[in-house]
Amino acid sequence: MALSLLSLLGLLSVSTILLHLDAATAIPLQRAIPSFREAPAFRNGATCNSHAIHVVMPLDINYIRGTMAAVLSILQHSTCPENVSFHFLSVHNDVDISSLINSTFPFLSFKMYQFDPNRVRSKISKSVRQALDQPLNYARIYMVDILPPSVGRVIYLDSDIIVVDDIAKLWGVDLGGKVLAAPEYCHANFTSYFTEEFWSDRQLAGVFKGRQPCYFNTGVMVVDVERWRKGGYTRKVEEWMAVQKHKRIYHLGSLPPILLVFAGNIKGVEHRWNQHGLGGDNLEGRCRGLHPGPISLLHWSGKGKPWLRLDSRRPCTVDYLWAPYDLYRSSRVALEE
Repeated sequence: MALSLLSLLGLLSVSTILLHLDAATAIPLQRAIPSFREAPAFRNGATCNSHAIHVVMPLDINYIRGTMAAVLSILQHSTCPENVSFHFLSVHNDVDISSLINSTFPFLSFKMYQFDPNRVRSKISKSVRQALDQPLNYARIYMVDILPPSVGRVIYLDSDIIVVDDIAKLWGVDLGGKVLAAPEYCHANFTSYFTEEFWSDRQLAGVFKGRQPCYFNTGVMVVDVERWRKGGYTRKVEEWMAVQKHKRIYHLGSLPPILLVFAGNIKGVEHRWNQHGLGGDNLEGRCRGLHPGPISLLHWSGKGKPWLRLDSRRPCTVDYLWAPYDLYRSSRVALEE
């Protein structure tokens, strides 16, 4: 699919305003809220039914530019865009952000849900990159407790993705009785996701007995919400996070405990649905090229994010594939209590 290139956008600046208040008065924190162009209205074709597709995404002001681009890409490539319903998980119940989404996508079907960071903060262990330690990065583990009972299946997507195919194809994957589906990468060195201390402990490493675990990226998953709830999988993931607090068994954030519970017991999906790693590694974020094969979803997992590299005028080649979906216009300063 040929994608046109947009000109590079200017650096998103955050201005600092000093407020002189009495000592008895609380000083409000400041936040720059970007402004976005209004997206076109995307309408269903004549053959569409009313079958809803539920997409869950984390929503954070630092990544909202990526979220907006991801939403645009999903709608633009959907045969039935009005059937796509978005569920945004945020640590703040923010009216400004909700208004921003409404003004950018006036016809979008979406709901915002507040994720309480205190639910997971004490369970988080320090990882190799600070961004991975943010509570919102763990919200995917708790989404089944946040979503309404009427939502039985979801597609979970990170904010740093672009979809260039009809999302209904991913939605329609046959889970085959499994709790979740995702592209598996069995050629990857699975042992590298856990420490030597883990593999040297027979009891811990024995969790994979009877399974053939393969790496999968948790930024793109189809999840049977009902099966997750009934199986108590949130608690099972938390149990491994508790082990990590006492014994260092992995170095990354929310990914390894999910692998410990599900790896080797998921429904595999075509690799085209997660062209991951485009943000480079977690430490330096060096440029990487595309994997061979067809592409339905591009994922800038890793340290480097396309909007930051484009703004710094040091983009990677793959970042030009993200640029056409960037709706960023300008920034304005807002105050947050």
